[in-house]
Amino acid sequence: MTDHADLSGASWVKSSYSNNGGNCVEVAPDFPALAPVRDSKNPQGPALVFPAEAWASFLAAVRSGEFGDL
Repeated sequence: MTDHADLSGASWVKSSYSNNGGNCVEVAPDFPALAPVRDSKNPQGPALVFPAEAWASFLAAVRSGEFGDL
């Protein structure tokens, strides 16, 4: 993860899977090298900030079924 990203002006986008029983995440796509992620139920809470390449690898693994049925 990355420290010290200024997310005060971030535009958050809710995951298309966010209507699956409350497990909701939002991502701020306006940071080319970073992937800020937060819990949509707690928008004032903390965000996790990952390098964009790590987030892309995680998404690819989820889409390919590497983690089974989540």
